[in-house]
Amino acid sequence: MELQTLCQSVVKIARNAGDFIRRESVRFDRSYVEEKGRNNLVSYVDKQAEQMIVEGLSAILPEAGFIAEEGTGNCKEGGLNWVIDPLDGTTNFVHGLPPYAVSIGLIQGNEVVLGVVEEAFSGEYFYAVKGGGAWMGEKRLQVSVEQNLSKGLIATGFSYDNTQVDCTLAVLKQLLIQTHGFRRIGSAAVDLAYVAAGRFEAFYEKNLNPWDVAAGILLVKEAGGIVSDFYNGEDFLFGKEIVASCSLSLHKELLETIQILRTN
Repeated sequence: MELQTLCQSVVKIARNAGDFIRRESVRFDRSYVEEKGRNNLVSYVDKQAEQMIVEGLSAILPEAGFIAEEGTGNCKEGGLNWVIDPLDGTTNFVHGLPPYAVSIGLIQGNEVVLGVVEEAFSGEYFYAVKGGGAWMGEKRLQVSVEQNLSKGLIATGFSYDNTQVDCTLAVLKQLLIQTHGFRRIGSAAVDLAYVAAGRFEAFYEKNLNPWDVAAGILLVKEAGGIVSDFYNGEDFLFGKEIVASCSLSLHKELLETIQILRTN
């Protein structure tokens, strides 16, 4: 199937899952939450949303495998794979706090060729295909034109690995001094979509999984942004670290600021 046509089908699947999540948020009970690990939560909403998404994607592209947060397997090494986070920002969702999102990416080998993020609370949806630009609804996205870290609003997330607290706080201290400020909104998929939309100048985080970032990587790239790992390399999809920003000069400054995280 042609990517643009496929993308519109994926948007519908993501939006249906977002509608389900939004409906469940009204009546959600925290007693339904399970802990996969410290501060790493999952609920029946995550699991049912993933099931809905997998069924929909299997129907439109049966030859593709899956890499998904809540356990759907059948990854096809080197081939087409859907990379899915059915509810990115589960902790936010559990506490009744937006944002939280559906994130669906399609990869060919290690390259993302299609990405969709549905911010379920607001209903905003973002999508991109390789070479086709990044969009929010009918609006084409463009990253911020800012060149300097000093005028940037920077987003980040905090790892579940609490052994890195000192390094994390040291970087945050520097960014408080160097920038307009930083935000921690609790969903990497939304962070990346907001970089693509020009709302954030940059986003960085360590210890992420491919389903957290796959769709957002393509959104940023297709909106004219830059994506790298902490060493300014290409290992950002499976390498568990990412920096996404709006310009080369700002990207370089941010990499220098977060260098303490590279070796810790």
